[in-house]
Amino acid sequence: MGAARACGIDFGTSNSTVGWSRPGQPALLALEDNKATLPSVVFFHAEDGQTSYGRSALADYLSGDEGRLMRSLKSLLGTSLMDDHTEVMGRILPFRDLLALFIGELKRRAEVAAGRGFECAVLGRPVYFVDDDPVADQRAEDTLAAIARAAGLRDIAFEYEPIAAAFDYESQISREELVLVVDIGGGTSDFALVRLGPLRAGRAERKDDILASGGVHIGGTDFDKHLSLAGVMPLLGLGSLLHSGLQVPSSPYFNLATWHTIYQAYTRKALAQIRDVAREACEPDKLQALQKLVTQKDGHWLAMQVEAAKIRLSGEPGAVLDLSRLGAASDVRLERAVFDHSIEGLIERIGATLRALLQEAGVVADQVDTVFFTGGSSGVPLLRQRVSGSLPRARRVEGDLFGSIGAGLAIAASRKFA
Repeated sequence: MGAARACGIDFGTSNSTVGWSRPGQPALLALEDNKATLPSVVFFHAEDGQTSYGRSALADYLSGDEGRLMRSLKSLLGTSLMDDHTEVMGRILPFRDLLALFIGELKRRAEVAAGRGFECAVLGRPVYFVDDDPVADQRAEDTLAAIARAAGLRDIAFEYEPIAAAFDYESQISREELVLVVDIGGGTSDFALVRLGPLRAGRAERKDDILASGGVHIGGTDFDKHLSLAGVMPLLGLGSLLHSGLQVPSSPYFNLATWHTIYQAYTRKALAQIRDVAREACEPDKLQALQKLVTQKDGHWLAMQVEAAKIRLSGEPGAVLDLSRLGAASDVRLERAVFDHSIEGLIERIGATLRALLQEAGVVADQVDTVFFTGGSSGVPLLRQRVSGSLPRARRVEGDLFGSIGAGLAIAASRKFA
């Protein structure tokens, strides 16, 4: 069997990959600096009008280049912003065109790495783009399909991301298993309960092997947001008081803690509000640090510090942030206990989704053979503890946290477009 004529595209909230099935070759294609992942980031340069992507975009932003950074692009799908636009270097850019720009670049890089063009693709999608609204959820999928076509893909199919991850895991096992796939990405948490095994892998129709699938719109960017609001934004005045006895307005802090709304904190109106509040604040130094952050347009820089702290807190009891750039306290230490407490409600909602999934499938915890963790945010200790605690007899396996879905989509593409 030769190489497949179609690819699998995992357009992720934080990172994206492209998979292509070839005999004896790794599934994932190199997209940047010989790495299989391309961070889902675009940077528009003010000086020369050029556009950079991925790690290069982040490096250009952090080096101080003038321009506009856009991240967590996938989070726009299913929101009212999807039909809106933003201003980039003095021109109007519809958000649909922004997503098409990135997916087109993803396709172009994959074709360079593969040495051939791709007109057919299976795209991954979360189980729910939008929770509890089937019409809006279908609209989000239709929007992504239209964007992918605008980026040059002719034939498109979709596969649930946790099902794709299941196909990747299935390619590695030698006996039949009942597997719970736990995919915690940047924007969503998705689950699939699937019967997998080498004798099942060759079947054209796998519907009967999928006992249940489900998800909730909670992911790594939500963990970032809640850690920021609990551990960092209070240093910039969140929760502090005005001389009137009222609390400082919270909207700038929520905008700055949420990747795709950071630029809303930079408007003239938002900055004027911060200046007015600073004059009435009981702790003006904190508001001055906030004002400096917004004036310097350092929101993405701060969000990256918080994200890095979250990643460190997944392996260590504490993490240190240097906020001296803002004139705020430097060497701020965040404890894992603060992180755990900040995301407790999110983890409970993920756990409730998982319990409902097992109930829907009519499966008790002891029947699950394996829990397969994938997705960049599945390593959060509190999440692992809760999932593992609810399935104490299941074997725990960690896949390629950033690559399992792309590899599984490559398998799906080779079957769909055989």
